[in-house]
Amino acid sequence: MAKRADAKRADAASRVLGELFEVIEARRGADPRASYVAKLHSEGRAKIAQKLGEEALETVLAAVQERRDEVVCESADLLFHLLVLWADAGIAPDEVFAELERRKGRSGLDEKKSRKRL
Repeated sequence: MAKRADAKRADAASRVLGELFEVIEARRGADPRASYVAKLHSEGRAKIAQKLGEEALETVLAAVQERRDEVVCESADLLFHLLVLWADAGIAPDEVFAELERRKGRSGLDEKKSRKRL
């Protein structure tokens, strides 16, 4: 029964992220004065990456300060900005999900060792 509930949660999360990604894709070319997504895209990838970094830091700070509700809100902002970055880079969520699936069952330490150094 627990596996079924976990699968339902995963499906719901995937659906929500997919739907949000579609909205982001649709708004990329909108008027930057009327759409935050369009504004970010008009400012370029560096600005999008900066915003993602800011949201990551805010999430970390909320976690360290043990402010659960803020972690939830900042995590939502972090995921949103990550999706904006993916859209700008031409990366579909399914590509990332497939990579996560590929790594399933592997030790995180082993996976990290197997990566090529840049």
